[in-house]
Amino acid sequence: MTDTVLIIDFGSQVTQLIARRVREAGAYSEIVPFNRAEEARARLNPKAVILSGGPASVTEMGTPRAPDWVFKAGLPVLGICYGEQTMVSQMGGEVEGGHHREFGRAEIEVVDDCALFEGVWAKGDRDTVWMSHGDRVTRLPDGFRVVAVSQGAPFAAIADDSGQHYAVQFHPEVAHTPRGAALIRNFVRKISGLPGDWTMQHFRSSEVEKIRAQVGSSRVICGLSGGVDSAVAAVLVHEAIGEQLTCIFVDHGLMRLNEADEVVRLFRNTYNIPLIHVDASAQFLGALEGVSDPEQKRKTIGRLFIETFEAEAKKIGGAEYLVQGTLYPDVIESVSFTGGPSVTIKSHHNVGGLPERMNLKLVEPLRELFKDEVRALGRELGLPEAFVGRHPFPGPGLAIRCPGEVTVEKLDILRKADAIYLDEIRKAGLYDTIWQAFAVLLPVRTVGVMGDARTYDHVCALRAVTSTDGMTADFFPFDMNVLGRTATRIINEVKGINRVVYDVTSKPPGTIEWE
Repeated sequence: MTDTVLIIDFGSQVTQLIARRVREAGAYSEIVPFNRAEEARARLNPKAVILSGGPASVTEMGTPRAPDWVFKAGLPVLGICYGEQTMVSQMGGEVEGGHHREFGRAEIEVVDDCALFEGVWAKGDRDTVWMSHGDRVTRLPDGFRVVAVSQGAPFAAIADDSGQHYAVQFHPEVAHTPRGAALIRNFVRKISGLPGDWTMQHFRSSEVEKIRAQVGSSRVICGLSGGVDSAVAAVLVHEAIGEQLTCIFVDHGLMRLNEADEVVRLFRNTYNIPLIHVDASAQFLGALEGVSDPEQKRKTIGRLFIETFEAEAKKIGGAEYLVQGTLYPDVIESVSFTGGPSVTIKSHHNVGGLPERMNLKLVEPLRELFKDEVRALGRELGLPEAFVGRHPFPGPGLAIRCPGEVTVEKLDILRKADAIYLDEIRKAGLYDTIWQAFAVLLPVRTVGVMGDARTYDHVCALRAVTSTDGMTADFFPFDMNVLGRTATRIINEVKGINRVVYDVTSKPPGTIEWE
């Protein structure tokens, strides 16, 4: 069993980031809701525990608590925000609620040294962190001492070195705490003593063995979407079982310029993986005729995708397993005790799962990985960088980047504009710096003058965001020369667009929708 850091979730929107920071430190981590921690302990035998933040107040009856064994098992424990408060409350200290709000950036002062701060902060240092709390600790349990304070939190960081119990009121997992990742690394490597040997090479070899053991000699099918996740899953499964795998690529006609051809070339020519390419673009566009509501578009695309995939799977016959590119964030959300904002977001991005009537057992080789880890695995497997590094693309494709009714004419205009935008980003050397960039064909037209003639054409919006974690996003601050070149090319080369605008909306922590 891989050495594991167990993360007990109390409902924070950014709990996933804790797991990511732990993995960046070279240790495997899993997130479980507080009410499933006992099962996880038996299954994983964790070497350390982290208590997440959360929206509740420990001063109220019935709010979540950590299992008592967490503080009695002799394991290193790190409490974050609500995690600090429940640690203090459960171990005999006091928390006061209601009137000590501290949200956003705050300055802490380090008042003592401790193992958590080693090599990061020393006594007397001041630094910026990200706070998000309404309660605060007012009295520490026996054995603890204060190691950092802020204006709104006299116990901003506390330590019990002998018991290996540490806690912070701020959020070290978010990018807004610049040295937070180093604190988590200290907890994982120095305090918990984990070797930091969890790598993609290790994951690849162990997952191949798992797939072979699960599948045996059975036939397996995989639905390719054209995105990174399904492609990496397919290549990994093919490495494990070879010709037992057949991929089905349902081309709904809503992909970016030339992407369908790229998928076919990659799988048939580069990897020689058995592939069925179904060009169903006419059926999809016919079904979308007259549909303008985005949710109805998504459901229409999902229904047709399932019907098409199911029909092709029946033609193959004999398959017992289905490969899905499920990622760890999906797994976390499915067991969350609080639900979460991503439920709505996923319904916007995805096209739905396959029906139970297909009676296929699932192979989900990526279910332990985050998006950036999937990309790292793709590189480990030798997928081309142009494919692995491709910006995220929603399941419904260009249908949700074309508000209003989807038509062949609009898709053609949007594809050309989007391709020019991405081409200019690549020429400027910015593609890998930007998390996601795309064009949107707005459902409005404007009057313009081109040459000596008036025009009445579409408005194209450009969107580009930066992100370190896929959960928070900020607009990319383009040099105006890049935007100028892009807009000029789009207007000159794409008939049907006479105005280009740039979206500078930011997304705060915990928000992951961009379309």
